[in-house]
Amino acid sequence: MTGWVDDIEKATLDNDTFRTVLFTGAHLQMTVMCIQPGEEIGVEKHDDLDQFIRIEQGSGQVQMGSSKDDLSEVRDIEDDWAAIIPGGTWHNVVNTGTEPLRLYSIYTPPEHPEGTVHQTKAEADAAEHDH
Repeated sequence: MTGWVDDIEKATLDNDTFRTVLFTGAHLQMTVMCIQPGEEIGVEKHDDLDQFIRIEQGSGQVQMGSSKDDLSEVRDIEDDWAAIIPGGTWHNVVNTGTEPLRLYSIYTPPEHPEGTVHQTKAEADAAEHDH
């Protein structure tokens, strides 16, 4: 396929994996994620990419800051909220609700290998450790 055209809300709500890459282009990548109650993406920083996140279902927190130990900018998020995380910013997304937190994320440039599917956070953590 040359590009990606589909119902992003449906694709996000239908996703039950921790992370699935839906599209990888030369300069952009889109993933869908399902974060279980009490689960988090994990504190991370992408030096060379910006990230856009949109929440389609659930509630949680976006945490950002200047260091791994200082995520002092905390915002509650829920359905229809979005966050932009500039490159070089430490961040985390935590599901603080009682239902899965479903979101899609756009990275520029791509972050994960094309076709990546991580069924669980543990699988994602292992893959990133090996990467």
